[in-house]
Amino acid sequence: MMRLQQLLALLLFLIVFACGKKDDGPPPAPEEALLVFPDKDAECTTGVSLNATQSQVRFEWQPSANTDLYTLTIINLNTNTPQAFNTMNTSLSVAIDKGAPYSWSVLSSSNDSNETATSDNWLFYNAGAQTTYAPFPAQVIAPISGSTIQLNDAGEVSLKWYGSDVEEDIENYKVYFSTENPPLELVATLDATVMETVVDAEENTIYFWRVITTDSEGNTSDSGVLDFKVF
Repeated sequence: MMRLQQLLALLLFLIVFACGKKDDGPPPAPEEALLVFPDKDAECTTGVSLNATQSQVRFEWQPSANTDLYTLTIINLNTNTPQAFNTMNTSLSVAIDKGAPYSWSVLSSSNDSNETATSDNWLFYNAGAQTTYAPFPAQVIAPISGSTIQLNDAGEVSLKWYGSDVEEDIENYKVYFSTENPPLELVATLDATVMETVVDAEENTIYFWRVITTDSEGNTSDSGVLDFKVF
């Protein structure tokens, strides 16, 4: 009888322990880092000159919660060549070309989570010998290149982008759009405050488009050719 009572007591203990055990849920996901330097849409003048063509620039960002590793990605917008660096610190010095426009962002990741978080994407010019700067290439917002989208009720597609310039003297945007690659048909010329236009399109068709940005001194930049499919 005593043996049975002991077994029942043990079973009751196990049931209470199991019911009282908390489910902590998935580990917390990392949060996105806040960028600090180089400044957004600015000229970087604090790099250390290495030679006639390159300088070393220190990239800095604020620490993000639940993060064990940061991946700094830098893209030369003249060549569209990316560089990626992993670090556990919140700053990193990198040798980059002088007189070239760049974009940069930081990916936050955790040892305890499969999720990641990406910071904003900032543009800057690395200082060189030039005294005037071409606008930054327009950064596409929508449609994302390679995406498949649906027409609106009027049979149209809205093209959106973000444009900026160190000297803040953008004159206009020229938008080219067609079914041919590269697109040669000029569909809109818009002033510096307008970064969206609507175009007619047809279903089951692939379209190509690009944005040429021009400043007050005649300097230009090219977004590159982007494509999307309408279903």
